[in-house]
Amino acid sequence: HRITNFTPDMLQADVEEAIARAFHLWSSVTPLRFTRIYDGQADIMISFAAGFHGDFYSFDGPGGTLAHAYAPGNGFGGDAHFDEDENWTKFTTYSGYNLFLVAAHELGHSLGLSHSNVFGALMYPIYTAVDTRDYQLHQDDIDGIQALYGPPKESAAVPTKAFPPQEPTEMVPAEAPTQMYPREEPTEMTPSKPPQRPDDCDPDLTFDAITTLRGETLFFKGSYVWRKSPYFSEIEHDTISSFWPTLMVSFDAAYEIDKRDRVLFFKDDQYWAVSGYSIESGFPKPIQNLGFPTTVRKIDAAVHDQSTKRTYFFVGNKYWSFNENTQSMERGYPRKIAADFQGIGHPIDAALQKDGYFYFFHGSNQYEVDIKKKKLIRIMKSNSWFNC
Repeated sequence: HRITNFTPDMLQADVEEAIARAFHLWSSVTPLRFTRIYDGQADIMISFAAGFHGDFYSFDGPGGTLAHAYAPGNGFGGDAHFDEDENWTKFTTYSGYNLFLVAAHELGHSLGLSHSNVFGALMYPIYTAVDTRDYQLHQDDIDGIQALYGPPKESAAVPTKAFPPQEPTEMVPAEAPTQMYPREEPTEMTPSKPPQRPDDCDPDLTFDAITTLRGETLFFKGSYVWRKSPYFSEIEHDTISSFWPTLMVSFDAAYEIDKRDRVLFFKDDQYWAVSGYSIESGFPKPIQNLGFPTTVRKIDAAVHDQSTKRTYFFVGNKYWSFNENTQSMERGYPRKIAADFQGIGHPIDAALQKDGYFYFFHGSNQYEVDIKKKKLIRIMKSNSWFNC
């Protein structure tokens, strides 16, 4: 194989490392061995280009098609092209696309694999941001490539098929350049397209979970997050994967313990702990570790009271009180929400503590509650935080 040029988005050494890792994924499960050359024609020519780049399938600018590759064959056969209008990165981040991950997918096509319909497989057609540290091929990918080349052999390595050198004068005449290469369509990779983010001022907007994080307030809905900073009037829009690529989406609940720089996220009967923007090791854990009975299968909402160091968990029409200092549930709970929070007579979707008040969200409305008196102050639209 040969890398004909480099993206300016990354250090050349990082590009070389990403491509080498991508090749190693496939050679580790087959008899194939790959050799890099630095000039001349290679079986797999790797390049970065924007727009029209000479192969009849122009790139479409940022987003859309990230890259494409041709199945083995003459001409463009085996070649992999990457859209230079994308932002290529060494790691999985919200600001670009992980080159190693996309390259490994495209090289699968270069070796003859088609797309997989198994979600989670490398050859699945939609780019999904995942943590690529210690990345391993899905069994579906292994089965596919071994069906073509067989499993690894302990004996001498089997080299990739080499095509004989081609002289330009022996190709199709210049007056018919469109016949010089096969016209088969390359296989493309596109970024995943989650459901469209709801409009900030949609009167029916609801939230899955809300929490603070290092001074900001984060509002979660599906795969999206709205960020409200105390320093800027504008609301920022991001995706959950831009913060935590390996974290589940559509949270049920979340809350921050700011003194510990820690946020807990809940999804079904599991929870994750995040320190800043890093997921702590050993997670997820079952919510029963916090003291919930096995009958509780999910948390509706959670909010931390900074003054008492208590966290309130809401499930249906009841709530629990958790002592963060002793890491245990308090006796006498669960209790009815309506009995202790005047004016709140329905389940809670999300909750937030801010400036001495609790904000309980239910549907498209939020209820401002005085923390000390546990008394309803006023009712507002859920998106009133967004300058609507």
